[in-house]
Amino acid sequence: MAGIVKPPGEFSITPHKVSVCILLQIYAPSVQISLPFPFASVAQHNRLGLFLLALTKSCDDILEPKLDELIGQLREVFGVLNPRFIDHLTTRLSALSSPDDLFNFFSEMRGILGGPESGALEDEQVILDPASNLGMFLRRCILAFNLLAFEGVCHLLTNIGVYCKEALSSCASYETTCFEDSSSNLEAFPEYENMDLENFVFKKVTEEIEARKRASERVSFHLHAPKALFNLVEDIEAPADPKSKHGDKVGEASSYVHPPDYALREFEPNSGIFLRTNWQIQGYLQEQADALEKNGSSFSLNAFELILRQLHKLAPELHRVHFLRYLNSLCHDDYFAALENLLRYFDYSAGTEGIDFVPPASGSNSFGRYEIALLFLGMMHFQFGHPKQALEVLTEAVRVSQQLSNDTCLAYTLAAICNLLSEIGVSSTAGILGSSFSPLTSIGISLSVQQQLFVLLRGSLKRAESLKLKRLVASNHLAMAKFDLTHVQRPLVSFGPKASMKLRTCPTNVCKELRLSSHLISEFSFESSTMTTDGAFSTAWLKNLQKPLGSAILSQENGSGSNENAFQFCVQPSSIPGPVLQLIGSSYLLRATAWELYGSAPLARINALVYATCFTDASSSSDAALAYVKLIQHLAVFRGYKEAFAALKIAEEKFLSVSKSRILILKLQLLHERALHRGHLKLAQQVCDELGVLASSVTGVDMELKTEASLRHARTLLAANQYSEAAAVAHSLFCMCYKFNLQVENATVLLLLAEVHKRSGNAVLGLPYALASLSFCQSFNLDLLKASATLTLAELWLSLGSNHAKRALSLIQGALPMILGHGGLELRARAYIAEAKCYLSDPSFSVSENSEVVLDPLSQASVELQVLEYHELAAETFYLMAIVFHKLGQLEEREEAANSFKKHMMALENPLDDEDPLFNVL
Repeated sequence: MAGIVKPPGEFSITPHKVSVCILLQIYAPSVQISLPFPFASVAQHNRLGLFLLALTKSCDDILEPKLDELIGQLREVFGVLNPRFIDHLTTRLSALSSPDDLFNFFSEMRGILGGPESGALEDEQVILDPASNLGMFLRRCILAFNLLAFEGVCHLLTNIGVYCKEALSSCASYETTCFEDSSSNLEAFPEYENMDLENFVFKKVTEEIEARKRASERVSFHLHAPKALFNLVEDIEAPADPKSKHGDKVGEASSYVHPPDYALREFEPNSGIFLRTNWQIQGYLQEQADALEKNGSSFSLNAFELILRQLHKLAPELHRVHFLRYLNSLCHDDYFAALENLLRYFDYSAGTEGIDFVPPASGSNSFGRYEIALLFLGMMHFQFGHPKQALEVLTEAVRVSQQLSNDTCLAYTLAAICNLLSEIGVSSTAGILGSSFSPLTSIGISLSVQQQLFVLLRGSLKRAESLKLKRLVASNHLAMAKFDLTHVQRPLVSFGPKASMKLRTCPTNVCKELRLSSHLISEFSFESSTMTTDGAFSTAWLKNLQKPLGSAILSQENGSGSNENAFQFCVQPSSIPGPVLQLIGSSYLLRATAWELYGSAPLARINALVYATCFTDASSSSDAALAYVKLIQHLAVFRGYKEAFAALKIAEEKFLSVSKSRILILKLQLLHERALHRGHLKLAQQVCDELGVLASSVTGVDMELKTEASLRHARTLLAANQYSEAAAVAHSLFCMCYKFNLQVENATVLLLLAEVHKRSGNAVLGLPYALASLSFCQSFNLDLLKASATLTLAELWLSLGSNHAKRALSLIQGALPMILGHGGLELRARAYIAEAKCYLSDPSFSVSENSEVVLDPLSQASVELQVLEYHELAAETFYLMAIVFHKLGQLEEREEAANSFKKHMMALENPLDDEDPLFNVL
């Protein structure tokens, strides 16, 4: 049936595979060969084995390298030894001049396979295990050749001739090099130059190519491919070594996708044409789908759309082309095109092509998968920020899945609803949970959004476990960890006044769910457990071998290099599927987020570094950007803005700067923080407006961004001493967070309200807000925020008068271990200043006797605040230092502190100047 992926048995023998077999014979020579290939060392032999492993892993790609490209790879990998490999390869290819030569060649190849009949091995003899990757590849090649009819063998010889002749025409410089470097094999070169193979093959090469053009309905080789696919491979060719074709400079997103520019290259009449099976075409489409998922924004919308249209025109039976057009439109925020292509895909394929769902037990769904179409439609609405429509469509998908007994689709739909409820702010979800999901609704008990989400998560996890959907199980464990991180679990039903009400989150549960999600990797710990879907052995094996050792985090790559380190075999290919690596990487990102909330900056940074080092190649650009955002934020908080902006510049070059991207939002956040610290209130307000514009106007969408913009707007008003306006914005934000159950954000908003009242001189009104923020921090285990709230509470007590200095000092000293161990530059400086003010406000404290107790924290605070360029607090610090030096009678130090105070005050009062790069940064 056209359009259905063929089973892995469709393996065709091609000239490139014959070349790989010749190289295999060099690696593991048969017993009949008396003189094995002269390797210089064991390391070179192992290097050839790894190179062959990479070639065999990528041999089923839609497009194979030409002979000159394979020769180029040999040159790059083996350096000085490469002429011997190339001579042997070209000599053996030129010797294949008749069908008998091919039969003899593949008969010889049987001798390098091991088995029970192999007998005793000679010293240093290499025998391929038939069950190994190389052995399996060789067995498949021998089987594919044995299945060829005589006409197919003749076609293979013809294509070997084209394969070799094309290499000769493009490698004139190579021939000269070979003659110079290999004088010991001069007898072989006349035969190599005279590769016309007059006896059998090359008399018909030109006729064969012309015959293919005249009669495109004729099937080449032994493959029964549609006519459209024959035309397709004429137009689409891919270079195997993009480095030599495209130069050293790689695009911004080169680590995520392979540019499809080659796909429309003009067909050359003299080049060899090798058909690909339907299975391999589907593998190519799957590879592009994976690239779109990782970093779709790097694809040109129109260019890739043109490729897909041409592909659909040439092969209309490939319905997955519609799905790729849908993904392409989705990545570029084209709603109408995405909707049209998604509907067209399900109209043509009925959802039966390219989606790995277990078919339902009921036979009523034999004409299509309506429930899967609803699932994809709901996810599309969610992606475009239409929460109401997404919820309606997904609820309908639940109903249809239940009606058609499609448990697998039901499990995925429940997971999608959970993701929707956790990511989108929903204040009411009446009607989502039916009696089949929760027995509590049938007895008239109403559940909050939080409780409904908890019930859905548990139900989705149980269904995934019962259906043994391992990836969905891991994903649900991550969702449960995220839920436990930000929600206090209340009992669904409680009876009596003594019912247990533990109103705190449980970090132990978060760690447990994260650990369970990582168990998925154990299912893929052995290479034999990996699955090859849609036919392609991943070309990532060959690409991984060419990767340098490790990747420098937040450092630019150097494009220059030598042939000696072109191949680094320390980065071994991974046998773990990409989606599994994405899930494992997501667990590290969630760990970093959890440690940020819990207040452990070192552990948050370590987990972000692990992700950026180990999982960026398999992750989407959005997740990779999030890891970089966390690292840059850490630099800004702990090392100042100079290093943060330097790292940000590198991140901007690495990731495409698109609307609402994480890198752009981070840039605006850093600009706002620095503008506030330097007193650039006009610029700070402009940045707030930019953040507000990025957020969607739809209710419940982009809640995190809306909260961030409102918080920064209130802080800007506070810095401008507009206390009533700042309090009004903060109060409105608190109401919004309460409505959408954003409790962690509420702790920050309450602390901001306390700060507003402290700055306005109403310390008594600020105390309840600080205490309420402390209560939230204790409930959600926000240790660092709790220390900050404690510091604010101490400052409020201190502002009430010197009688409360000792109480304030006690609060500060209790929070100092957390602040000094995990706090950033600003928080530590605030703590130092507050501690010094407590001592100076205490009537019983004598400056002359214990001046170091005051001067040491003030000196440390001044250093850290100057790194941050926080003029207001720095001026306060130097003012206090001048007072202390005056009391001590140290006039020179007093004048120096006074001058520093004056400098920061002038910078605060005159923030803008023409030379300031921040003035025109936006």
